[in-house]
Amino acid sequence: MAARKNDLRVLRNLISEAHRTIKTINLPEARSERVYELLTSALTLANHLLTESPAAALGAKGGSKTAERGPDYYRKIASMRRENKGGRPRKEVQ
Repeated sequence: MAARKNDLRVLRNLISEAHRTIKTINLPEARSERVYELLTSALTLANHLLTESPAAALGAKGGSKTAERGPDYYRKIASMRRENKGGRPRKEVQ
């Protein structure tokens, strides 16, 4: 995880340097303004990715996915454990 965060920091620093450089350049047909806008968006996105934890984003679902299976599913698994059958039940073909 630390390596990915370091890679993201390096990417953000590269975008930031290009962002500062393009600000001083004036290209024809307003190209530098568009590049500046894109780099601003990329810099904002990189900063957001550095501050937000991926686990927090995945944890937002909470128990909603688990609740979709319903209590019967877990009752069936528990009975299989009691009978030493082990594992999860096979998926039923519909």
